[in-house]
Amino acid sequence: MKNQKEFELTLVIPAFNEEKSLPEVLTIFMNACKDNNWKAIIVNDGSTDNTKSILSEYGSYGFFSIINHKVNRGYGSALKSGIMAAETEFVITIDADGQHRVGDVSRLIDFIKTNNADMVVGKREYDRNHYRTIGKKAIRFFARMLMNVPVEDLNSGMKIYRTELVKKYLKHCPDGMAFSDIITLLFIYNRHLVLETPIELNKRKHGKSTISYRTALNTFYEILNIILFFNPIRIFLPSGLFFILIGIAWGIPIALANKGVSVGASLSISVGILIIFFGLLAEQISQIRKQL
Repeated sequence: MKNQKEFELTLVIPAFNEEKSLPEVLTIFMNACKDNNWKAIIVNDGSTDNTKSILSEYGSYGFFSIINHKVNRGYGSALKSGIMAAETEFVITIDADGQHRVGDVSRLIDFIKTNNADMVVGKREYDRNHYRTIGKKAIRFFARMLMNVPVEDLNSGMKIYRTELVKKYLKHCPDGMAFSDIITLLFIYNRHLVLETPIELNKRKHGKSTISYRTALNTFYEILNIILFFNPIRIFLPSGLFFILIGIAWGIPIALANKGVSVGASLSISVGILIIFFGLLAEQISQIRKQL
């Protein structure tokens, strides 16, 4: 076995109540780690089934590490724990439900090195009528309203990163399912090279997805929150200008008709000016927070 410094890639796999999927998934990915000199970190996120005992059976592998959360802390929190423990140049996140294919791991590591990228997103293909496709497009549409987004599958669970970079942004990421979207937007906002390449998914054999409409709503909130943190003027300025223009459009006809100054128009313009003022204030606070 090669020493620690010669490992190039770490697989981070969060697991929560995946006792039925884990034996098959671990067998496949552990063999791949052995053949390719990869490391693997499995994060048991407070599972209440036999996940912990199943993982303990693989503890003898030198390239395999287990992190156990005492309670369920969330998908994003599990990924944070695994990524922070990674010491290789690259780290890739993989779901424990058996949907991701080991062949795509090799493709992604080759792709990120060939293109000298900082993050590569494994782009999934869904049926056009699938509810996840609708949600994915809605989230991307919302994100593109706030910033330029060059990738389509923001919330793909299979992503490969340069470890040193991704660790810098973990503190800004949520502990829930929105982690996948937010980490991608953080890389894009900070002008790192983010690319995507297609991957194939296996059908889930056991259990069912925990993603719901609440997950989508929380993701919208987290995207808005991260934009307010990094670039609040992007939200406040258009909103303020909107109220100012409404006020002007409302007030001009009344003024031209010699009916005085419209109270409603004046209020709208004042609200617009206040919104822009608060946007500038938020921008200053944002700059200070980013330096902390």
